[in-house]
Amino acid sequence: MRRSALAPAKVNLFLHVGALDVEEGRHPVSSLMVFANIGDRITIEPADHPEFVLDGPMSAQLLNASADQNLVIRARDLVLERLRRPVAPFRLTLIKSLPVASGLGGGSSDAGAALALVRDALDLPLDDMDLQSLAAQLGSDGPACFRARPTLASGWGDELGPAPEMPLLHAVLVNPGVPCATAAVYAAFDEQGGVPDVAPPPMPDQLESIEEVAAWLSFTRNDLEAPAERVCPEITEVLATLRDERETLLARVSGSGATCFALCAGDYEAQSLLERINDLRPDWWARVCRLGGPWGS
Repeated sequence: MRRSALAPAKVNLFLHVGALDVEEGRHPVSSLMVFANIGDRITIEPADHPEFVLDGPMSAQLLNASADQNLVIRARDLVLERLRRPVAPFRLTLIKSLPVASGLGGGSSDAGAALALVRDALDLPLDDMDLQSLAAQLGSDGPACFRARPTLASGWGDELGPAPEMPLLHAVLVNPGVPCATAAVYAAFDEQGGVPDVAPPPMPDQLESIEEVAAWLSFTRNDLEAPAERVCPEITEVLATLRDERETLLARVSGSGATCFALCAGDYEAQSLLERINDLRPDWWARVCRLGGPWGS
């Protein structure tokens, strides 16, 4: 039976980053992560032999990646290694719609969707905690992207806590069309010194409106935003453009960039902003979305 699942884009509403732990080789983080109703798509179907297919408007950006770099292939292999028995051959297809190296957690979200699809399609004896532990082996965003619902991630990204209750957020995502390497952004972060406090702000139980969400987020930050601008100067123009528009309640970089998001009061405002961005910079990748989750397949 053919099955399909959305691998939703991840957005960091805030991202506090601590100093590099030299022994671990990682940075502690605190981040409120939400997920969009747009993203990549993963399908699974029976095949004559094991197969992975790459398709979609952004697939060319992944064509030169080796198999051990593709998180969908790695996710599939982790599940099969855990099972340790033969299964009927199947084809996994990644329909890539999100820009690569864009701060939207595309690879981690693709892997999360693949883990669940393989488990469900083959009726494997693995529960969500089993798959979440496998997702953690694929990167710091893995556990949260597997859950794909509003989450406060801390520690190395593997300590997941509840997010405040909030409405669905109307937003516009904008990417200037350049990849922004996470490793380079973290290196720029380490070079700047003056590491801020990684602790999250006081967390309300509930935020009742988008305006209230934006006001609360104004007391938070993305500590990778300035380093990302140094690595990818195109981000500066995106942020300036978004912050200059009347529909924007708050504009910020997601993750390590280069995608930025703008929160808007409603769907009408988000659509209006998207149309203006498309008119101003048709060369940019821009999409309207809603942020929250979880989203259906």
